[in-house]
Amino acid sequence: MAAITAAMVKELREASGAGMMECKKALTETDGDMDAAIEVLKKSGAMKAAKKASRIAAEGLCDVAKCECGKKAAVVEVNSETDFVAKNEKFKAFVGRVAAQALESDAKDIDAFLGEKWIDDEEKTVKEALNDLVLTIGEKLDIRRFKKVASEVGIVESYIHGGGKIAVIVEAAAEDKPETREAMKNIAMQVAAMNPTYIRSEDISAEELDKIREITVDSSLNDPATLPKPIQQKLFDKAIADGKFSDEDLKAYEENKNNKYLFNFLSQEAKECLAGLAMAAKEDYINDKIFTGLVDGRVKKQLKEITLFEQVYVKAEDGKQTVAQYVDQVAKAAGSFDICSIVRFETGEGIEKKEENFAEEVAKQMQ
Repeated sequence: MAAITAAMVKELREASGAGMMECKKALTETDGDMDAAIEVLKKSGAMKAAKKASRIAAEGLCDVAKCECGKKAAVVEVNSETDFVAKNEKFKAFVGRVAAQALESDAKDIDAFLGEKWIDDEEKTVKEALNDLVLTIGEKLDIRRFKKVASEVGIVESYIHGGGKIAVIVEAAAEDKPETREAMKNIAMQVAAMNPTYIRSEDISAEELDKIREITVDSSLNDPATLPKPIQQKLFDKAIADGKFSDEDLKAYEENKNNKYLFNFLSQEAKECLAGLAMAAKEDYINDKIFTGLVDGRVKKQLKEITLFEQVYVKAEDGKQTVAQYVDQVAKAAGSFDICSIVRFETGEGIEKKEENFAEEVAKQMQ
């Protein structure tokens, strides 16, 4: 029996991308034969891939593929269980090929995409190519989503941030010039950093605006400490008149009613009482000019945060120029320029991650 050294395990791990303990086991089974060990890893993978299907894959990479014509691009997100695998060269290359597949794909959803013939081997589907990599790497992997942008009015540009943690595509109605490309790259960086939901405020539907306003109203009433002083006073007067406060809270109120940190001296029960009184009188406050002004201001602030053109341009020299003003500036210099669509993928976005202790996991494997 050949001695299995750390160097041999390292060599097999680099060649296969498989886990440390799996590499050691494969080398032990094959008496140190590297080629035979790789075959063992491949053959033993079918059962492992099935077992891994229930695991959480929230790490990974996003990538973009662009057509040479400058009018088409596709972005994909491929997930892994660990960030370690996301840095694996085999995994990175695979994600790049998935992006290339998406660029040429006519699939309308992820299931159709996974069922297509794989770009590098027509004997396999995309799903089968993914499973092959699962067998090699030893983690659950998932092609989670893709989005293709084919511009009919202009050009597309992309930006990848954090080595693939965030990927963005921007479509613009513009001529393909160096200055427009630079501007689109700048706006793609803006999208990556500030994560706008909409391009213009006009893109927000009346239903969505109503929803934003309703949430703002409720969240404001449920946080009395942030309400205007006249409204706070009405709530305190009613709570005291109705005998809702405990003796401790009454004392705290009397001693600190002129203190701007008054709410820090109240119990959680008192705060909840005030919030309940505010919500009970919701219809009255909706018609209150002071409260309406507060809500209008908060809604306006939210719209600035989620609307690209209303955001402050991150590279603004004066710290005030909006993206809309920057776009106008580019349009004047380049002849014509406008943003048509944006796509932003962030790795693991919306996936509930499982918190794990790495040291404990390694110790468990060693045992």
